[in-house]
Amino acid sequence: MKKSRLIRNTILYLFMTLLAFIFLFPLLWMLASSLKNEFQIFQDISSIKAFLPPAPGEGGYFANYVLAFERVDLFRYMLNSLIYTIGIIVFGLTVNSMAGYALARFNFPLRHFWLAVIIATLIIPPESIFLPLYVLVYNFGWVNTYTGLIVPFIANAFSIFLFRQFFLDFPKEIEEAAKIDGCSQIGIFLKIIVPLSKPIFATVAIFTFINHWNDFLWPLVVATEDRMRTIQIGLQYFMNQPPVQWGQVMAALTVTTIPMLLIFIFLQRYYIQGLTHTGSKN
Repeated sequence: MKKSRLIRNTILYLFMTLLAFIFLFPLLWMLASSLKNEFQIFQDISSIKAFLPPAPGEGGYFANYVLAFERVDLFRYMLNSLIYTIGIIVFGLTVNSMAGYALARFNFPLRHFWLAVIIATLIIPPESIFLPLYVLVYNFGWVNTYTGLIVPFIANAFSIFLFRQFFLDFPKEIEEAAKIDGCSQIGIFLKIIVPLSKPIFATVAIFTFINHWNDFLWPLVVATEDRMRTIQIGLQYFMNQPPVQWGQVMAALTVTTIPMLLIFIFLQRYYIQGLTHTGSKN
């Protein structure tokens, strides 16, 4: 039995390793192409060399990165995207966690009805509300401002639902003990619930970062000035500038992928814990 289990586990791990490499192929190709000139990219595209960096002395290596940053203001675009996404994460975690906690713990009239309404908003395509949302932002004078980019996306139905599901599993005994010690409800939330809920906060932060780092349509509508362009708009602008240099394009794409990889690597442990703790109660 031990031998058969070992064989089965070995086959499983080999299959998972192969699957991981398949998913990594596009990233490896992008990274390798960012280190090559135009001739090398198209010369190697039909062979295994497409996934390998150029041999020493054959490529400019980081020349594409230097030229990409000289061609457009990628630093500014990335800074705008960081402010945009981090702003939504910080304010969103605050608002959505409090809403999820209220739905999980407080008994107020029509609680389940409001939960159903919040969940029902998930079926509404975001594009269908962009026009009225833009009119609202325009009337507030928030066009070409970080406020106009951030505020409409602070409250998020999916994040509220995840927080609510996580808090349903939270032991009530801890809160009751804190109340006996004289801790207020807001004190319980800030001093006990939040510090013990790092997994769900990390999970929601990763989802939010990935979704809004890749946003294109809303920043395109609201950020019409060059100084307010986010990285996705900047990349589109970069690729539309003739002549298209694919080595520089791959360098720019590689740079914009790094923040997503970093946030997932550093929060991966909490992310997995958060996913395993949500959805276990109704």
